Amino acid sequence: MFYNSMLRRHVHDLVKITNIHNVQSRSLCNTATESYTVTPPIKPWPQRLYPKRLVSILTRQQNLDLALQIFRHAGDFHPGFSHNYDTYHTIIRRLSHAHAFEAVESLLSELHKSRIRCGEDLFIAVIRSYGLAGRPKWSLKTFLRIQNFGVQCSVRSLNCLLNALVQNKRYDLVRWVFENCQSKFGVVPNVFTCNILIKALCNKNDMEGARRVLDEMPAMGMVPNVVTYTTIMGGHVSRGDMVGAKRVFGEILDRGWLPDATTYTILMDGYVKIGRLADAIKVMDEMEENGVLPNDVTYGVMIEAYCKGNKSGEALNLLEDMLEGKYIPSSALCCKVIDVLCQQGKVEDACELWKRLLKNNCTPDNAISSTLIYWLCKKGKVWEARKLFDQFEKGSIPSILTYNTLIAGMCEEGELCEAGRLWDDMVEKGCAPNSFTYNMLIKGFCNTGKAEEGIRILEEMLCKGCSPGKSTYGMLIDGLRRKEGEVTKVLSVAMSSREIDNDCWDIFFATMIGDLDTGATVLEKILSENI
Repeated sequence: MFYNSMLRRHVHDLVKITNIHNVQSRSLCNTATESYTVTPPIKPWPQRLYPKRLVSILTRQQNLDLALQIFRHAGDFHPGFSHNYDTYHTIIRRLSHAHAFEAVESLLSELHKSRIRCGEDLFIAVIRSYGLAGRPKWSLKTFLRIQNFGVQCSVRSLNCLLNALVQNKRYDLVRWVFENCQSKFGVVPNVFTCNILIKALCNKNDMEGARRVLDEMPAMGMVPNVVTYTTIMGGHVSRGDMVGAKRVFGEILDRGWLPDATTYTILMDGYVKIGRLADAIKVMDEMEENGVLPNDVTYGVMIEAYCKGNKSGEALNLLEDMLEGKYIPSSALCCKVIDVLCQQGKVEDACELWKRLLKNNCTPDNAISSTLIYWLCKKGKVWEARKLFDQFEKGSIPSILTYNTLIAGMCEEGELCEAGRLWDDMVEKGCAPNSFTYNMLIKGFCNTGKAEEGIRILEEMLCKGCSPGKSTYGMLIDGLRRKEGEVTKVLSVAMSSREIDNDCWDIFFATMIGDLDTGATVLEKILSENI
């Protein structure tokens, strides 16, 4: 009895001590947690944070990694804050645009577990991004799991998926999705869905199948539109079937529809591709007579056609019309016009075009400037080229192509001091010379009888890690007038660098082994010094 009483008292005291210890431990733990603060990813971190404000912060943040950290910090550490659909939508959309798909999939998994009510727009953004990234299977996978988030697929997400599949040439999959969209996904297709299917069939070169879908559309409760017929017309154009394309174009007119710029442009492009420029011009005239204004693609198609046909005047006039229409021509298009103008001796017109581009706030880039500088140098107008280079340099940093073009022109004209100044300028601006730059300077020195300076350039070329070629050594040997001592020096420099291939050896052997006894002795001496 006494023993039981003592045992109960001992157990009671032990429980009491344990409870006190647990209370103290919780108290210490709470104190430690309260004193510990996680550093926020940005400062100042808002004291009051709600979803709309976080969306604004995430949208404005240019650094995507930092945006994701902000999203994480808000959900994990900001007191009382909970993510909603808008915050998830914002960060997932940004990540998917950047093709950061691993993070996208992780967030989608979290979103699914959270049971937050979602909208379809989020999934459309992801489907589109997977398509642009060349991952059509993931576009399909994303579409198939939309319903797992409690969201009903609509024709919008269906059409987005089909477009992604067409972009990636998965035409058979387009047909399968279309045929099963109602039975498996509960989505009723619309005219845009049919247009995408027709585009897939045309791209697959199945014009009969495309026409069949067109004929079946009324039975599906859909009325074909201009886009439907234009898509089929484009299919005929891609096959070079301009008779079929013209027939479909006639059907558009017969239905009382006014073709838009895209329809006319596709027809023009078809004629251009088969070399019938006159017919393309006729279509463009008809378009303008019907009050339809050309768009940037229309101008591009016709300007390129004029350039290909060496019609520089027409190309220039149309490019000026394009500028007046407030369209910005591509760099490649401007280069083609400048090329054809200069080929026909109209360098002044090309220079005026360059000024016109500046006037219209279409700052000529390196490609355009290099093209014009090349032609000015080719015509011997190196100082005009230099003046244009100086104007260009005020607004942009010239590329190595631009520098090389002007340096080559200066060297051809014997203006080696100016070529040297350009060299210094490009190095100062962090534009490293390449093999072409070195070769041009070597050629310039050799052409002016200063091949010894060319050897110095060769040494620097090798020192900078640029590999000379057969032409480099050929220029130097010819410039040295095949003087044995100087040619030997060139070979010694080449041997010391270990940068000499079979073609280069052919040059040296052809030069030095003319006199077998002397050449062999010299070669043996060089080999013994460098091996």
